[in-house]
Amino acid sequence: MKSVILIRHAKSSWDFPLSDIDRPIAQRGIQDALLISNHISAFLPPKFIVWSSVARRAKETSYIFAQNLVFPMESITFREDLYTFDVKELTRIIRSCEDCYQNLILFGHNDAITKFVNMFGDKPIENVPTSGVVQIDFLNEHWKDINKGITQKLFFPKQIRAYNKDEYIH
Repeated sequence: MKSVILIRHAKSSWDFPLSDIDRPIAQRGIQDALLISNHISAFLPPKFIVWSSVARRAKETSYIFAQNLVFPMESITFREDLYTFDVKELTRIIRSCEDCYQNLILFGHNDAITKFVNMFGDKPIENVPTSGVVQIDFLNEHWKDINKGITQKLFFPKQIRAYNKDEYIH
């Protein structure tokens, strides 16, 4: 079985006139990445490989997750080809993962992530928000063969905040 955990980068800042690839994450992005990474720690597989887009906002998001989930930042592989918004390219990249890895955590971008989730998962999602996490499991032995999978987990900041708020009310 193969499992991919797709993480959309945290909300980016538009405060400075920078190129798209150089945009940092905003304060709200930092807060959401901390919230989600704290929430998913109990659900992560014991072993995984981590890939990230080279975009600054994706890198910064991956660093926050690494710190909170206590995996070495040096273990993150930054890939130029993950700076893509195209689902076909994202699919090609995921299918290129070596079969010795069962679990892949990937930090990337929309539209590619939402479209991938809808093509390969079994739960339609209108939009994977910034800092959103989706886990899809595939009953395949080889990454190159992944096709329709099972959406196992969805973690979105808005739902986690609402859940935490309800928890304090009761």
